[in-house]
Amino acid sequence: MQLEPFRSITEAEQFLYNSLPVFHRQGPAAYKADIGNISALMDAAGNPHQAINGLIHIAGTNGKGSTTHLISAYLQQYGYKTGVYTSPHYTDIRERIKINGQLIPEESFVGCLNRLLPAIEAIQPSFFEIICAMAFLYFKEEEVDFAIIETGMGGRLDSTNIIQPILSVITNISFDHQQFLGDTLEKIAFEKAGIIKQKTPVIIGEKIPQTEDVFISGAQEKNAPISFAQDRWRCSYLDSDGINTFYKVEDLVNLKSIELSTGLHGIYQAQNIQVFLDVCHHLAYYYGIPFDWSKVREAVSGIIALTRFIGRWQIVSKEPLLILESAHNIAGIDAAVRQLEKINYDSLYIIFGTVADKDVDPVLAILPAHASYIWTRANIPRAMDEGILGQKASERGLSGITAGNVSSAMEYALSHAGKNDLILITGSIFVVGDAISFLQNRGNGLPVS
Repeated sequence: MQLEPFRSITEAEQFLYNSLPVFHRQGPAAYKADIGNISALMDAAGNPHQAINGLIHIAGTNGKGSTTHLISAYLQQYGYKTGVYTSPHYTDIRERIKINGQLIPEESFVGCLNRLLPAIEAIQPSFFEIICAMAFLYFKEEEVDFAIIETGMGGRLDSTNIIQPILSVITNISFDHQQFLGDTLEKIAFEKAGIIKQKTPVIIGEKIPQTEDVFISGAQEKNAPISFAQDRWRCSYLDSDGINTFYKVEDLVNLKSIELSTGLHGIYQAQNIQVFLDVCHHLAYYYGIPFDWSKVREAVSGIIALTRFIGRWQIVSKEPLLILESAHNIAGIDAAVRQLEKINYDSLYIIFGTVADKDVDPVLAILPAHASYIWTRANIPRAMDEGILGQKASERGLSGITAGNVSSAMEYALSHAGKNDLILITGSIFVVGDAISFLQNRGNGLPVS
C-alpha cells in the first residue's frame, strides 16, 4: 500500500513512532548494524550529504552532545550557518535537527519526510535511519556552511558513517551498549574508530592505555593525521557560583592560559572543552578559520543561548536546587556523583530511572548511599520497571520509594525537599525529558543557568 503524504507534524510523528523500529523506545530489537538502508535512502534522495562540504563527525561514549554544541557555538561566532544533528531527543523530535540553535520547522520536518516516502516504502528503514536522512536533506536545502553530525551508537556501522567529513572526533571511550559494541574498551574503541576516514584529521579526546593503540592503528590504516586533545590542552575545573562554572584552560604548546566562564555545569565538561579547543585548532590549521580566543570565550559562555543545549547538569531551580542530568552509563554517573561532592546541601533526593536492557548494577554500586531515592520509569516501552529497579537498589543498600512515572516522582520530591535541599534527576535522557515536560506543564517555565 502506497504511503500517503503527511499533512502535519502529528501525523508524521505517529508514523515514525508506530510504524518503524525505534531504538530509543524499543531497545535492541530496533538496532540495525549496517549502513545499507541509509545508503539506499541517500541514493534515492540524490545523496544530499555529499553536497555539504563542512561536515564534522562526532563519536564517543560520553560528551558527544556537549562537544557538538560547543563547536556549533564557535562556528556561529564567525557567522557560519551551522547545522547540528544529535540523538535522542528530550521532549520534541525536532531537537535532533537544528540550524544555529533553531529546531527544524514543523513544515520542513514534514516536507523532508514526505520526500522520502517512496524510498521508505521500498527500503523499510529504521526510525534513526529516516531521521538521519531527513537531517541531510534539510541541511542541503538550507545550504549550511557546516554540519556537525553526532553518531547514534558506535561508529563503524552507525547510519551517520556514510559521510565524508572534514574532521572526525572521538570524545572518549567507556562501557555502554556492550551487547552491540563489545565487552572490552578495546572492542568499543574499534567500533568508534570506524568513523576515521582516509586522509581526514581525527581528534581523540582521551588518551588511555586500553584504547590509544587502537586509535593510532586505525588512523595509520587510513593515513589520517591523529591528535590527542589532552597532549595540547589542559582544562581544569575551578569553581561554580550556581549560575556560571569557571575553568582554567592551558595551551601546553604556546604556554598560554586563560579562564573561561560558562553555563555548562559539571566537572566532566573540562574534558569536553579540551576536545573543543583542539577542534578549533584543527579548523585553523587545516581549514583557515582563525583560532580566536575571544570567539572561544563567546562560544563557551553563550553555548546555551546559541545552540539550545539542554539536559546536562541543567539547573532549573535554586530553592530547592533542582538539577537535570542525563548521564546514563557508569562513566557519566560517576562524573555526576563527583560533582555532587562539590555542592553544599542539607538533604539529597535523587530521582532515578533507566532502561530495561541496561546492566544497572555497576551504576547502582557508585550512587551515594546517603541520598533519598525515588525509583521511577520514563514514559517509553523500553523503561525498566520501577519495582525491579527499586529491588536491585535495595540489594545494594540504597533506600527509597518507587513512583510509576516521573511526574509522580517530581511531585514527591518537590513536596518533601526544603529550600536548602538538592534534587537530582538522572539515569536516562528519557527520565530527564519527562522531567522537562513536567516542569513545562507545571507552568513555571524552564529557567536555564
